[in-house]
Amino acid sequence: MEKREENDEEMTVELDLEDGSHVTCAIVTILEVNKQDYIVLLPLDENGENTDGEVWFYRYREDPDDPNKDPDLTYIDDDEEYESVADAFDEYLDNAEFDELVDEDE
Repeated sequence: MEKREENDEEMTVELDLEDGSHVTCAIVTILEVNKQDYIVLLPLDENGENTDGEVWFYRYREDPDDPNKDPDLTYIDDDEEYESVADAFDEYLDNAEFDELVDEDE
């Protein structure tokens, strides 16, 4: 995984997929669910866009002894764990939308 910052607002990572291909993803957020961190990624096409709204969830772990080391991302293969992360992300989106509404009213 390689981190790149496109501009001040959007951080991206490049993931190596199992088939040997690479995909650039925007980092949406990092969530904590049941004392485990998860990263939410938005896969981008060659134009830097995502037209289907699909997001990917991965377990996320930073090395506390080496802050310069790339974080470990692990695929979630447990359905119950995946659902817990999806629910937390839905709640995150609900809160983000509420915050946007509040900001617009000011």
